[in-house]
Amino acid sequence: MLLKNPKRAGWLLLAIFLFSVRVAWARTGAAPVKMHIMEGYLPLGWAIFWWVVAIPFWVIGFRQVRHLLRDKPEQRLLLGLAGGFVFVLSALKLPSVTGSSSHPTGTGLGTILFGPFVVAILGTIALIFQALLLAHGGISTLGANAMSMAIGGPLAAYGLWRLLKGKVPTYINVFLAAFTADLATYVITTTQLALAFPDPVSGFIGSWLTFAGIFAITQVPLAIAEGILTVLIFNALQSTASAEMQQLGLQEV
Repeated sequence: MLLKNPKRAGWLLLAIFLFSVRVAWARTGAAPVKMHIMEGYLPLGWAIFWWVVAIPFWVIGFRQVRHLLRDKPEQRLLLGLAGGFVFVLSALKLPSVTGSSSHPTGTGLGTILFGPFVVAILGTIALIFQALLLAHGGISTLGANAMSMAIGGPLAAYGLWRLLKGKVPTYINVFLAAFTADLATYVITTTQLALAFPDPVSGFIGSWLTFAGIFAITQVPLAIAEGILTVLIFNALQSTASAEMQQLGLQEV
């Protein structure tokens, strides 16, 4: 298993990165915006930049997953559930406007259970499979998509989860964490697109407002729906996986 062998996983990521450079070099150009950012859409420099930024988070994530599997093997099923939740929800493309699409992320649940760095790996694995099997996202844009969905969104959600823990009812905290993970993903994606494609007249700000307006119409309702769904799943886990939840310090008495 790659998660048990970070060195082998590192070489695999390097190979994917080199391939992505070749793809980005060949295919960079104007295209309809899809979410995740589609293959070849980002200029080569930005595609490489986001890969480089994501690598440290992947390294930490691999180490945490390895330690989790070694020290708490009974959490394997819960880890698989969190990964499957990310894959299924983030693969649901819903039409937006101007040829774009929006989708849930599913990262809030895993972030609450295992923390943001583990989810960085789960989310990246989901993104790789979606790019290769579903033509959703891309390999050249994997670094950018990972930074928004698998890294940035979970980090924002985890910060809010820790800040509100013990101060608000758990179900509200779960909802807000999932809502934040979803919405933060699109704020980051909007920023990435605005940096890569500033408006000729109004620059970064004008481009950011344009991209934000495109996705806000569908993404805010999606974030609310994902928050509600995550609460339902979290409550179900407290009944069906009470031992595992207790080990993670998430079982309510």
